[in-house]
Amino acid sequence: MNIKNKILACLVVVFALILSSCTNKESKNLDYSKVETEIKTSPIAKAFQPNKSFNDYWYAGEAEISSYNLEQSRYGETRNGTAVLIYVTEPFLADKQVKADNSNPSNINVLKLNRTKNFTTGIYPYSIMQSTFYPVENNQHAIKVSCSIQEWCGHVYTQLNNRKQFEIDSHSYFENQADSNFALDKNSLENEIWTQLRIDPKSLPTGKINIIPSLEFLRLKHDPLKAYEASATLSTGNYTLNYSSLKRKLSINFNPEFPYEILDWEENINGDITKATRLKTIKSAYWSKKSKKDEVLRETLLLQ
Repeated sequence: MNIKNKILACLVVVFALILSSCTNKESKNLDYSKVETEIKTSPIAKAFQPNKSFNDYWYAGEAEISSYNLEQSRYGETRNGTAVLIYVTEPFLADKQVKADNSNPSNINVLKLNRTKNFTTGIYPYSIMQSTFYPVENNQHAIKVSCSIQEWCGHVYTQLNNRKQFEIDSHSYFENQADSNFALDKNSLENEIWTQLRIDPKSLPTGKINIIPSLEFLRLKHDPLKAYEASATLSTGNYTLNYSSLKRKLSINFNPEFPYEILDWEENINGDITKATRLKTIKSAYWSKKSKKDEVLRETLLLQ
């Protein structure tokens, strides 16, 4: 073989190697692109799959109502009062973010918690209510959270809607808070902890987390509504949040067995302690209990 033919043969080999290398790179790029697409389209977390016990308990056409003896710290003193946790499942509209009036495949099943407190400071009473609408699928944040506080000085209201961001609508009689609308990046919500726990305690966030404290706490302390760093720990029958920057610790004790009833909780804010201890739990379709004869149920709950 002459020199010219040798050079030509070498060029053919080199070209074949280059073509093979390019083909492999293109093949690898296609594989990575496919993986990236799969990651982008995969869900945030696997949806919770209710079992028979869950369905029998939460879809029986009744709410779970628990009453608590409340020792509320306010203005440096402990006030006696009552707290009530009302849990119920209901269909929810994702777009309007309200309870659905009609059955529809697009409805979202939520576990709703209405959490109330009533206590008196001196001559005037406080009435506090927080509502949380948390998806039973347990793979996204609460869809909606609201809080209202009424006392003789006035009343305040905060609402959080989970859309592209957390949208906040806030109203107050205080000048420095007044009316405001703003958005926050999504983080864990303390308000949703109380419902997430009832679905699957093991799914609760742990370790160092960024979390938005309860709307009640932020209102009563007049702290900015935003996420704060907290240390979260989960043990058998207990979940604790410790906010070092707020000098606040929340500890919730619950039944470690389904349906994970909340037994009591304690909030320590820089040494001021609020406690709630369960009195009674009943299951009832309370919305149909409107007559005077139904007032006996309040006695059952030890609320009067």
